[in-house]
Amino acid sequence: MKRQSGLISPLAIQALVFTLVMATFAVIYITQPILPLLQVEFGVDETQASLTVSAVILGIALSNLPFGRLADLYPIKPLIAAGGFFVAGAGFMCSMAHHIAFLIAFRFMQGVFIPAISTCLVAYLARSLPVERLNVAMGSYIAASLVGATGGRMVSGWLFSPQEWRQAFVCLSILVCVGAGAALMWLPREQRERTQEIQDAGFLSLLRRTDLLRIYVVAFSELFVFSAMFNYLPFYLSGPDFGFSTKVITLMYLSYLIGAVVAPVSGRISNRLGNGVTMVMGAGVFALSLGFTYVHSFFVICLSLVGVCAGFFAIHASAAGALNRRLSASRGRANSLYVLFYYLGGSVGITISGYAYQLFGWKGVTGLGAAMLVIVALMGIVEIKTREPG
Repeated sequence: MKRQSGLISPLAIQALVFTLVMATFAVIYITQPILPLLQVEFGVDETQASLTVSAVILGIALSNLPFGRLADLYPIKPLIAAGGFFVAGAGFMCSMAHHIAFLIAFRFMQGVFIPAISTCLVAYLARSLPVERLNVAMGSYIAASLVGATGGRMVSGWLFSPQEWRQAFVCLSILVCVGAGAALMWLPREQRERTQEIQDAGFLSLLRRTDLLRIYVVAFSELFVFSAMFNYLPFYLSGPDFGFSTKVITLMYLSYLIGAVVAPVSGRISNRLGNGVTMVMGAGVFALSLGFTYVHSFFVICLSLVGVCAGFFAIHASAAGALNRRLSASRGRANSLYVLFYYLGGSVGITISGYAYQLFGWKGVTGLGAAMLVIVALMGIVEIKTREPG
């Protein structure tokens, strides 16, 4: 990778962004396919085992806004590098965990420092790259997040045997560490000077807007259902109804990649029919697909997961579009709040659905999910009745 006058080629920047983002998002979901194994190894229930995922998501939710603020005040490259090294260091500690509380604590630490990479990297790209290169770099970022979320599950559930989950943590930690070091060394210096922008609204003012609060409710609800569903899927599919192996269950997470197709298609549908219509359609597909998970057929289960992912990404794309169509300023703060509600929904969904699973099994998870999707559909209907600007 050549450096010329402090600059590297656009292709090299894409490669750096892709590698670092992919490794970062892989960290979030690394324990998801092996939750039944962790349950047995540590002698805990499903809810406690699932904290190894929800603790990461909670950490992301809590630290997203502070790191967004730090990115406005200080040089971003050191923040990205520091975040990468902390995430990697916590990952190495996770690989040595012999008690579930120890593992959960360092998973939470990973979540706290992930926005130092993800949030700050987006800010870096927006500030440093010319417009003609920004779209390409952001496209690489989105693709990497999808590949990483899938790859993290593949690493722990397929690349390594389930019993080798500690080695999976070491592998990803090394990748994050290398990516953070490469970013510090080779990413170009930030080109645009910081300016004191006058924001039309602060966080509290944005939360007082009912049209935006409606979108934040959708953000909370969508990941509430999606995270819970995929988190308790291994327990359901490895149970007596199906008896699938960890490797088979892990392969089913490949359905997540449908988002790479659905997200842009949903954007075009929203442009034609409106964001509200797309939200309602997405909620309908999502809910119907949850119902198909009760069919005792490998083929139907696979199709249902594709439908779940298609519905989720349709909701996600239309909600983000609806949010930004309503903003003429304060975009950064408004989108940070969206991320906050989004990840809070994921963390709360995993936790509450854990108790529902213990009490009512898979019916508890899907029933609670269906109720949350009704909320999404209602918000979509209100969106339809509200004339969208633009």
